[in-house]
Amino acid sequence: MADSYQYDVIVVGAGHAGVEAAWAASKMGVRVLLLTMRRETIAKMSCNPAIGGLAKGQIVREIDALGGLMGEAIDATGIQFRMLNLSKGPAVQSPRAQADKYQYKAYVRLRLEQADNLTIEEGIVAEVLVARASSPWKHGSTYCTKHGLEARATQGVKCTDGREFYAPCVVLTTGTFLKGVMHRGDTQWEGGRLDEPASNELSDNLRALGLTVKRLKTGTPARLDGATLDYDKVEIQPGDEEPMPFSFLNDRINRPSVPCWITWTNEAIHELLLDNMAAAPMYSGQIQSIGPRYCPSIETKIVRFSDKKRHQVFLEPEDASRTTIYCNGISTSYPKEIQDEMIRLMAGTENARIVEYAYAIEYDYCPAQQLKPNLETKGVSGLFLAGQINGTSGYEEAAGQGLLAGVNAVLKLDNKDPLILGRDQAYLGVLVDDLLTREIDEPYRMFTSRAEYRLVLRSDNADRRLTQISRSVGIVDGIRWNRLQEKLTDMKRLEDFLKSTRKDGKSLWQTIKQPQHPLSRDISSDTDVMGLGFSKEVMDAVRIEAKYEGYTARQEKQIAAFRKLENIKLPESLDYNSISHLRAEAKEKLSVFQPATLGQASRVGGVTPADITVIQIHLKKNRQL
Repeated sequence: MADSYQYDVIVVGAGHAGVEAAWAASKMGVRVLLLTMRRETIAKMSCNPAIGGLAKGQIVREIDALGGLMGEAIDATGIQFRMLNLSKGPAVQSPRAQADKYQYKAYVRLRLEQADNLTIEEGIVAEVLVARASSPWKHGSTYCTKHGLEARATQGVKCTDGREFYAPCVVLTTGTFLKGVMHRGDTQWEGGRLDEPASNELSDNLRALGLTVKRLKTGTPARLDGATLDYDKVEIQPGDEEPMPFSFLNDRINRPSVPCWITWTNEAIHELLLDNMAAAPMYSGQIQSIGPRYCPSIETKIVRFSDKKRHQVFLEPEDASRTTIYCNGISTSYPKEIQDEMIRLMAGTENARIVEYAYAIEYDYCPAQQLKPNLETKGVSGLFLAGQINGTSGYEEAAGQGLLAGVNAVLKLDNKDPLILGRDQAYLGVLVDDLLTREIDEPYRMFTSRAEYRLVLRSDNADRRLTQISRSVGIVDGIRWNRLQEKLTDMKRLEDFLKSTRKDGKSLWQTIKQPQHPLSRDISSDTDVMGLGFSKEVMDAVRIEAKYEGYTARQEKQIAAFRKLENIKLPESLDYNSISHLRAEAKEKLSVFQPATLGQASRVGGVTPADITVIQIHLKKNRQL
């Protein structure tokens, strides 16, 4: 085979998952190929022009703490930054930023083109090349035996033009391209995104490899010509006066902020849409797949929430010049004429020109119970899946999976233990664990409520939780590591000062815990502290640690109990059907999901605490525990 076509890791797809997979693998020093349909669509924001949000902001900071690219990219190209949930506690506060989507993808593409060990090629992948596995591999051969499959190992990929690229590890990050079909009214056409082709051959190939493939649906709203809106009729939504960066490498954001605006649908719009429901593919029967529950189309909103007379619409600029405006809140698949009328009936957009009409898209995905915790498929050694192909939604969820898949592909090459984050370590751990233990029948979206240990999984401490882990696998460079060490040193110095300095009969550390005291909101309100010269980042981090000290201590006890079950590994060869007294439903579900640990088994739907006790007894009886 030609040496120029030989790589260590091949990443298929250059959306947000593919970008992070290729970036992480290349940072670890192996030869990486990133295959994309078109270079100009690398890191394209095909839906909303924003990064972060509730729980998603925590994920971006975790990606950054692990050495990923997304946090740096949004800091460099964001046009408005806001911290959400400021009226609530730090555990659920989440950063969000509007991006100049054109600058964002240009920034990411440049960083990838400058990266060592990384080659970018254009091409459409039609097939994952596999061969019979020469020897059994951990967590693979038994799965194949159970499912009547031949144990196979990845060899590379073949493109539709006949070119073949070879690598022992392949990461598929296909987004919405697998057999993608778009809908607008009764018009349907194949495509992965607007004006981009679908990937039909690869979807068929995955089925041929024995993977289960199902369908999901998502959608996007219209984009308007920014010069045709009447901004006097809409409510302005400014950004934070002191924006907080996403990346721990950055101290501040100095660019001027671009506002967003808020308008509303109204009864006239709802009447229009209800009168034309037969033209909506979601209700005409044209679309059969399930869409995201937490980001519904406007037609779904007016049906599901029929008592609501109006729904909020965020008018979000897609670039610094306000060339186009994204209408967040009215995703739809109505025909063009209905979309035109809806826009004419909404305050502030009466004379707006639609430059890109909304549409819905159906696409193939692979339910994630077919994956191991490292995001490698159970049936094909060296084949990893990340992003929407696993049933998720959102740039941030995709990027996090991509980073983990890229890292684990390299670790597999070196025969090292995989990087598997626990639910107690990161939102990314919650995300992957949920995918492995839940039956996904709609696009998965992260929320703070999904993380039972969110008090310790805050956005402010992602670097302290994860950068050491990332450094141990070889992603984090000296600059990031040294910055963290300086921060930890400053935090310790400030904590010691607060505990040793007493005013009004109490230490400043104790005073911070009083909700009504100014120090509880801002440590720099004390002149002595202000004079020490600590950064705002350090002062905020220490203030949060002080306020949450008692709560986190209790949560750490809960985490210790949680880890007892997590540390009990389940043999891959375990035959649940042979376990006496295990309920039939538990046997069925556990046989499908094949959890890696007893803790993971306890989270599979339909499995009860009594079932877990039965499994523990079985393992002890058979000396497997």
